[in-house]
Amino acid sequence: MTEERNIDAEALKRRLIEQGVRYAMPVYLDVHGVPKTKTVPIEHLDRMLRGSELFTGAALDGLGQGPHDDELAAHPDPDALCVLPWRPEIAWLPSNLHYHEAPWPMCSRGILCRQIERAERHGLRFMLGMECEIYIVRKDGAHIEPANPNDVIGKAAYDALLTLEGLPWLDDMVTAMNALGWDVHSFDHEDSNSQFEFDFAYAHCLDTADRFVLWRLMAKEIARRHGLEAALMPKPYSNRTGSGAHFNMSLVSADTGENVMGDPADARGCGLSKLAYHFIAGVLRHASAICAVTCPTVNSYKRLVKTGSMTGYTWAPIFISYGGNNRTHMLRVPWVRPEIERTELEEGEMRLGLARIESRAVDTTVNAHLGAAMMLAAGLEGIEQELDPGDPIAVNMYELSDAELEAKGVKTLPRTLLEAVEAFERDPLGREVMGEDLFRSFVDLKSREWWDYHNEISPWEIDTYFTRF
Repeated sequence: MTEERNIDAEALKRRLIEQGVRYAMPVYLDVHGVPKTKTVPIEHLDRMLRGSELFTGAALDGLGQGPHDDELAAHPDPDALCVLPWRPEIAWLPSNLHYHEAPWPMCSRGILCRQIERAERHGLRFMLGMECEIYIVRKDGAHIEPANPNDVIGKAAYDALLTLEGLPWLDDMVTAMNALGWDVHSFDHEDSNSQFEFDFAYAHCLDTADRFVLWRLMAKEIARRHGLEAALMPKPYSNRTGSGAHFNMSLVSADTGENVMGDPADARGCGLSKLAYHFIAGVLRHASAICAVTCPTVNSYKRLVKTGSMTGYTWAPIFISYGGNNRTHMLRVPWVRPEIERTELEEGEMRLGLARIESRAVDTTVNAHLGAAMMLAAGLEGIEQELDPGDPIAVNMYELSDAELEAKGVKTLPRTLLEAVEAFERDPLGREVMGEDLFRSFVDLKSREWWDYHNEISPWEIDTYFTRF
C-alpha cells in the first residue's frame, strides 16, 4: 500500500474507534458462499488492510490448497466496509483472497470481479437485486415448526395479522438493513407459514452479492436473539412453498449509468432492447449449468418441482423459458409502470429506465458471487454472439403437456443436484468462469454431496418398503 493509503487507513481507524468499533473482520467465502474470517482488534486495522491475516485454505471447501501450501491472505475492500448495526463493535470488510501477493483464482469474490471487468470492456455494468425469502422456525432436534404457533392457515401470503405478529423479528431486521443503507422497499408474509420476504434496493452486482452474504448471517443472528432459528434451506417442509432468492438483473452504461435494457418500441411486447434479448438468450443457452450454481444443494431440487405445496403450484420455475410478467418461466420480465417507477421521458419518447430480467431459478443457498458471475458471463456471451431467445411464451407453463412443451422447444431445468452437476460439467461456461481448479473442485464437491445424500436410507424408505414385500 502507498504511504497515502496508509494515511487513509490511519484516518479510517480513528473514525471507527470514535464510533465505538473495537474489532474488524476481514471476510472471505468458501465455495458454498459461507463467510470465513479472523477477528482483528481495531488497533491493527492498518496491518489488516495490507493483508496481514493469513488463512490455511486446506481447512475449507473449494479453495484448492493442501496442508503443504503457504497460506492465503485476505485483502479487504475498504469501500465495502460497514459497521454491523446489531453489533456496533464490529467492522465488517468483504475481502478478496491473494496468494503471494497475487489474486487467488479460486476466490469467489475475485471470480465475480473478473466478469465485472469483462462487462466494463463492453461499456456495461451489471446491476443486481435479490428477493430474499426465509422461514423463521422453532427447532427441536430434527423437528422444525413455524415460529409463530398461530401461523397455520393455508393461504398465508400477504397476511396482515401474521405480519404484525412477526413484527418483533421483522422490525429488527429492517432496522439493521436500513442502517446499512440497503433501502428496504417492502417486506411481507410469504405464501407459507412463518415465511417472509425482504425486497431492498438494486445495487452494483458486487455490492448486492456482498450484502446477501451479510443478510444471511444477520437473519440467523437476529432470529436467535428472539429464541428462533432462520431456516435458509430452499425447502424445509415437504408440503409448503420453497424459498427463493430471485436475481433481478439489468445492465447500465458504464459511462452514464443509464439502463440499456429497455425499449418501449419492442415489437415482442416485453419492453426490452435487443441487447436485453441477447442477454436472455445467453442465460437460456447455459441455464442447466447455471442452475447447478444458483440452486447448489440436494434440497434445492425439492423446490424445483411443479406442485407440492398446500396452495397448489410451488411458484418455482422448472422450465428453461422466458416470458413477460409470467412467473411460470425461469426468466420473467417484470412489468414496468412509469407512473410508479418514475420512467423518464426524453424528447417525447418513453425511456424504460427500470427494465430488468428476473431469474427465478436462484435460491437461498446460492453463493451469490459465483451465481452472479455465471449469470453475467452467460448474458455477455449472448451479447457478444448476438443470440436470439425467440419470442416470449405467454401461457401458464405448468399447464402445457409434454407434447406441447416439445413443440415449443422448451426443456426443463435439472430435476436433481446430480443432473445439474452433470450439466455443469458438460458445459464449457463453468470452466471459463471459475477456472479449471475451482471448476473441478465444484464438480467433485457437489457430486460427493449428491452421493452422500443418495446413499443414506431415509425414514420414507423404511416406512414404504420395510413391510411391503
